[in-house]
Formats: sequence, C-alpha cells, structure tokens
Amino acid sequence: MHLSLPRRVLARATATLALALAMATGTTGLLSGAEAHALPVTDGSFGFGGDEGDYISGGQSYAYATASQDRLNVSGDTDNRVVTVSVDGANGDWWTLNLGAPSGKTLTPGTYTGATRYPFNEGTEPGLSLSGNGRGCNQLTGSFTISAVEFGPQGYVKKLDATFEQHCEGGTAAARGEVHIENPAPPAELGLGLDIALAGTASSLNGKATINGTVSCNKPVQVTVAGDVTQVKKRDLIRGSFSTSVSCTPGAPVAWTGKAVPTGSVPFQKGDVEVEGRATATDPDYSLPVTVGETVAVRLTRG
Repeated sequence: MHLSLPRRVLARATATLALALAMATGTTGLLSGAEAHALPVTDGSFGFGGDEGDYISGGQSYAYATASQDRLNVSGDTDNRVVTVSVDGANGDWWTLNLGAPSGKTLTPGTYTGATRYPFNEGTEPGLSLSGNGRGCNQLTGSFTISAVEFGPQGYVKKLDATFEQHCEGGTAAARGEVHIENPAPPAELGLGLDIALAGTASSLNGKATINGTVSCNKPVQVTVAGDVTQVKKRDLIRGSFSTSVSCTPGAPVAWTGKAVPTGSVPFQKGDVEVEGRATATDPDYSLPVTVGETVAVRLTRG
C-alpha cells in the first residue's frame, strides 16, 4: 500500500530535516528543565523583519496573529528558564523562537545581552534562536528584552512580551522582532487521592486477595490503581499484584476493586496483609503523569 503526505507536510518535514542537519555542528549544551507540552496561544502576535543580507528574514518582514487565523503555540520549561514560541502561519509559513535565561536562572523581565544559539548556550550566556521556513543559523549572537513574563505550573506561559535581535554567522545584518502572548489563568494541576479499605477477602476457591477502596480527583481523568499485596503465614511469604482502571470525576470518591493473584502455590489466607497501592493518571492540561501512593495493613476475611 502506498502512503503519501500532503505537499505542505512533506515540504515541511524535508525542510526540518535539512535544517537539523545544517545546525548539527557546534558545542553541546544541556537543558536544565524538561520542556512542557506546547499549548495554543489564546491571544497573541509575532512579527519580525530583517536587514538586507540577513539570512533568516531575507530582508523581508513577517507578521502573524491569532486574530488573523495564524496558529501560535507556546511552552516553557519546568524551571521557568526557557520559552518557546512556534508559528504556523495561515499562508504556510512556520517559525520557531526560543528565548532562554542563562544556566540556572529564571527568565524574568530585563534585557539579555550576549545571547548565543539556543540550546547550545552555556554558563552565563542567554540563549536565542529564530529559525523556520527551512532557515536557521549555525552560529548566532544577539540580545532580547523581556518586558513581561508570567508562568504557571509545569511550564505554562500565561503572558509574554518580548523583543529580540539576532545576527547569523557573525554578520552585521540582523533580524529584529517582537512577540506578545496573553493566555488565560493556568489550570490547576491534577490532584489525586487514594484510599485503601482496611478490610478485604481471601478467596477459598482460587486463593486471590480482593482489595478495594476509592480514588478522588479534581478534574475528570482515567485512573489506574495498582499495588502489591504481601502476607506472611507461618514460614510462607505470599505475594501478589493487582491492577485496575476506573473513570474518576470530581465531586465524590469513586470505588475501585483489585484482585491480587499469588505468585506461588500458596494462596492468600485469612489474616493481615500489607498493601502498597498507587493511583496514577495523566493530567489532561499539562500532559504529565501524576501518582499518589498509600501503604496500609488490610485484614482479609475468607470469601
């Protein structure tokens, strides 16, 4: 079966690969914080232009805005050090802008001089990179000014007002631009609660231990509840694991039940067991896993 991509997608993928290969040289740098999932910008604009001889702009001017049906996305990193803005223009243009504080610093209002190419900036150097439409600098110098920036949890960017100037390959020609972003207040992070009931059952038919409890959440999610059950009877160490999944909605605890199968030939029996439980779900707003745990003693009755 032959699969084909739309012309624009294929052209962009090819250009991205070529740009990555062209930018592969240079010193290696370490990213201080994990980059958050990019989120659409609610209200924003991005524009730049360049001098004659500037490679990135080609001496032209570009302007994009959410009000003009251009798509802007923004993300920060979990250290609030770097902001990445990407543009998918309604006309097919695509650009990416990175603005980063020096290593170990938080991006705050102020002017950052002596910037070098992100993410290969090191030490006290700020990071900067404007690339796109198949063009990028191998080496660059520049500066940028942050007029306003507001972060939320997990790299959420609520507000960004910034200007920048970038010179490719040590040249005097420059690309200069600005970006303005205004997003709603950040959503709350996912909160999970796990409760393990202090009473369970040991099946006299198959030797399984039935464990139950409840989970709670502050936003609708699918929660996986898993755990390990351990029991000591005379000289026998009995172990087993359980896993189940339930849909959780805010407002009231949701019941769950799991059955632990003994790993050996000795079944779970009436008496006390130790249960180590974990509830895990992915935060739908930040695309990050959240896990809570609880370890309790549970008394099994014959079931």
